[in-house]
Amino acid sequence: MLVIDGSYGEGGGQILRTTLALSLVTGKPFRIENIRAGRKKPGLLRQHLTAVNAAASIGQAAVVGASLGSQQLTFEPGEVVPGDYAFAVGTAGSATLVLQTILPPLLTASGPSALTLEGGTHNPFAPPFDFLAKVFLPLINTMGPQVLANLQRPGFYPAGGGKFQVAIRPSGGLTGFDLLERGEIRRRQAKAIVAGLPRHIAERELKVIQQAMKWDRTCLTIEELPGSPGPGNVVTVELGSEHVTEVFTGFGQRGLKAETVADGVVQAARRYLAADVPVGEHLADQLLVPLALAGRGSFKTLPPTSHTKTNLEVLKHFLPIDISLEQVGEHACLVKLS
Repeated sequence: MLVIDGSYGEGGGQILRTTLALSLVTGKPFRIENIRAGRKKPGLLRQHLTAVNAAASIGQAAVVGASLGSQQLTFEPGEVVPGDYAFAVGTAGSATLVLQTILPPLLTASGPSALTLEGGTHNPFAPPFDFLAKVFLPLINTMGPQVLANLQRPGFYPAGGGKFQVAIRPSGGLTGFDLLERGEIRRRQAKAIVAGLPRHIAERELKVIQQAMKWDRTCLTIEELPGSPGPGNVVTVELGSEHVTEVFTGFGQRGLKAETVADGVVQAARRYLAADVPVGEHLADQLLVPLALAGRGSFKTLPPTSHTKTNLEVLKHFLPIDISLEQVGEHACLVKLS
């Protein structure tokens, strides 16, 4: 049985999610210790426990240690069974991270699946639904499977209550790709969402983006959601290029000025544009597992984050794959898997 140190690298929940996904795909059992040792509240929180239970459900796994606050877990997978599943976090914890855990095994399963996921859909420190639908899943679909996601209602921190559905049709295997050039930027869009909050918050955010990016007003959109389960504010900048789309997100918080939220998104977008790479730092994290399962692939990205480096180390425990990181510019890195 593999033994995984959950305190390695960034020491967060990513280690657990990647380990669960790869265990289901490879059939290798594991024990993970020191779960989320690098966080203020170590051990399993609600969203991590939901991910564990979801993985156990689709993979008929035997699990020991699946309880709130647990810092050790033993997981012995069975056969991955495609089908219709529903999983609810029960808090504003990220439902998109639950999907991150169970999507890889369902991409390689023997038949189609339909998922209903409830919880947070737009949370700090997790990929928002917009990122999944516009950035990540379109690239997954180039690898052979067909995955469609539909947002039924957003869920913001701290209320949660979001819901989305995902239809997964595997293709019998994943095909790797090389994403080395961004190509011409063909679409520029900024959107500010306010749920149960004054419209002027969105207006101020978009004003900052318009002035900083020098975009036409036709690139700006305000979306008001009066029926949301709780208040929330999200602002996104979307850059649609010839070969890839990237989305950069800022989250409104109590005591944080709208202008500050928008400026953070602008800085992230500018950093991406200046590096002249196709893959942003968060997308780089997401691509590692599917490309490793495909057996090959490469992409240019920003300098790797601690999440990326940690994910690479977990991959080596489960798959016989060579991974290299090569700096190819002042702010660019080439990632190769073979």
